[in-house]
Amino acid sequence: MAKYQFFCLPHSNREKFTYLNMADKQFITQKQQLLAAGFEIEDDVIFADTSAEAVAHFKSNFIYVMEEYNNSNVITAMINLLICGYKAITNKR
Repeated sequence: MAKYQFFCLPHSNREKFTYLNMADKQFITQKQQLLAAGFEIEDDVIFADTSAEAVAHFKSNFIYVMEEYNNSNVITAMINLLICGYKAITNKR
């Protein structure tokens, strides 16, 4: 799973953004160039299998982060499992 860092232009409401794969050998150089061009680091890094998946998570605007946070807690993960299980059972009938 790759790690992506997103950069946005200030006051663009997350509309004007770009991203870098942190495993790229040129990551530090490209990051410095983006910061010098006026971009700012936005949010935390996003782990994703593809760049398209990373962009989709970024565009979800924290929904992905909140889902990951909630599922990292055992209690909320169990509740989520019960709810999804109940929905799956009731939809099959």
